[in-house]
Amino acid sequence: MQPAYPIEIEKQMQEVFNRLSEKDKRLYAGVEASKFPYGGISYIAQLFFCSRNTIGRGINELKEKATIPKRRDRKAGGGRKQIIQKKTDINDVFLSILKEHTAGDPMDEMKKWTNLTCAKIGSLLAEENFKVSRNIVRKLLKKNSYVKRKALKNKATGGHINRNAQFERIAELRDLYTATGNPVLSVDSKKKELIGDLFREGKVYTTKTIEVFDHDFPSLAEGVGVPHTLYDIDRNEAYVNIGTSRDTSEFSCDSIRHWWYTYGIQYYPLATSILMLMDGGGSNSSRHYIFKQDLQALVEKIGIEIRIAHYPPYTSKWNPIEHLVFPHITRAMSGMVLTSHLFMKELIEKTTTKTGLKVFACIFNRVYETGRKVMAGFKESMRIVFDKHLRQWNYVAMPESAIL
Repeated sequence: MQPAYPIEIEKQMQEVFNRLSEKDKRLYAGVEASKFPYGGISYIAQLFFCSRNTIGRGINELKEKATIPKRRDRKAGGGRKQIIQKKTDINDVFLSILKEHTAGDPMDEMKKWTNLTCAKIGSLLAEENFKVSRNIVRKLLKKNSYVKRKALKNKATGGHINRNAQFERIAELRDLYTATGNPVLSVDSKKKELIGDLFREGKVYTTKTIEVFDHDFPSLAEGVGVPHTLYDIDRNEAYVNIGTSRDTSEFSCDSIRHWWYTYGIQYYPLATSILMLMDGGGSNSSRHYIFKQDLQALVEKIGIEIRIAHYPPYTSKWNPIEHLVFPHITRAMSGMVLTSHLFMKELIEKTTTKTGLKVFACIFNRVYETGRKVMAGFKESMRIVFDKHLRQWNYVAMPESAIL
């Protein structure tokens, strides 16, 4: 057959053809073949080393309305069938393999898990004459509802007979304080962070590998950051005071005082009381009077009463700050080496969410003493008023001026 195009042009056409997708090759071959009144299909088939049927399909597709989406090479369902569809018994073999390596919940037969990896499952299937890729193994896992998940910390480690009653009381107080325009704060201390060249979980984009110590001993740290946090629920604002010493009741109350003088008195100039939702342990323990003593001193300084509502034991995760603030602060610091308290502050202040959370931070350099004892006579003279019901979790610290 005499060439229809010069050799140089044919080479260029072959180069273009080889760069196209399967669908575009058909269409391009169909276009070129249609240019000849006779013998075009045979010539193009020989030029592009493709089947005459392929060119015929391309010509027909050019004449018809497009039936294949632009980003597909074949119609849905086209192409070679996967082994899952060709060999229907592979799923039974897959389940028999997993049966020997599966644990489950005796109270829920639908909850199962396996310690096998995709690679190991693939090798076990190969022993049963099913040579498959890891992608096929993943599809078999998904087909049988096996999805990679983390364990969810959702089971309470204990309970209390008045747990529900306290939650109802907290909801009642929140509604009351919001209706009267008084502030409602969720308060807690986030996990302390070690300052220095120490490893932290997470990944960041970097031009070079960041090197840190090969061990995470606290003795290698240059200091510690204690993020005591107050979260204004109505304003969706968090105030993080980073202590450089220890998490004590005195530090907790200093943090509250700083919030009031810096933000609270401006946002709530007509406030008559402050509601604070807290856990029952740590620096603001519901059982220790040292916190109540420092709280009493605090209300004397700011001149406004503070009502405390503690969450019952084992329910600290229900404190709003735990899921509305702390996860986002953790994300902002993920993978970053905390080389200084100032850098930690800068990272925390960059915390944002789609719901508009704003975070403000401050560094407290004061050294706080541990092991302090309640002053003699405080329990008899304190102006802490306990509620009649659930008094261990609900009380008000009142300044002397409020009583007079």
